Amino acid sequence: MLKQRVGLFFGSFNPIHNGHLILANYIIEFTDLNTLWFVVSPQNPLKEKKSLLEELHRFDMVEKAIGDDPRFRVSDIEFWMPKPSFTIDTLTRLSEKNPTIEFSVICGMDNLESIHKWKNYKILLDSYRFLVYPRKGFSGGEFANHPSVQFVEAPEIEISSSFIRRAVASGKNLSYFMPPKAFEYMTQMHFYE
Repeated sequence: MLKQRVGLFFGSFNPIHNGHLILANYIIEFTDLNTLWFVVSPQNPLKEKKSLLEELHRFDMVEKAIGDDPRFRVSDIEFWMPKPSFTIDTLTRLSEKNPTIEFSVICGMDNLESIHKWKNYKILLDSYRFLVYPRKGFSGGEFANHPSVQFVEAPEIEISSSFIRRAVASGKNLSYFMPPKAFEYMTQMHFYE
């Protein structure tokens, strides 16, 4: 039986923006994936937590951003796992719960360069495919030629969640930088102001 191919797009999505969706749209249309899951991370072990919006709000914004698009799904699996969450533990749990799904990790060239800092990174690279998109100033480092790594020539979108947070805090209207329903929710709830 052919396995369903699902891409896992991990992130804090603090907040989700159009760059995330453009990338997700590109990957689902230009690779062999059937579906892409946005995995909302409660806390990236390699990032600071201070400006992180509460996880359920970030989950809700992603849900509002993708709407009823059947190509996408949002996952809260890491909310129910020990913190901080590690990719290897999440993939192990997902693979056990979904034996008919073949999971791939979606990450940027910057993440690939620092993958040696990830927990059990060698097992990850040997067990899962990595779909890697370009990031300005990064070449992938020592793992760029690993057999599990597949480069995806997605367009480089220079929008970041940190830019949106700073702009919103200074009173800017960034309504065209985010999916309308996610932007509306963020505004109504006065997030990042």
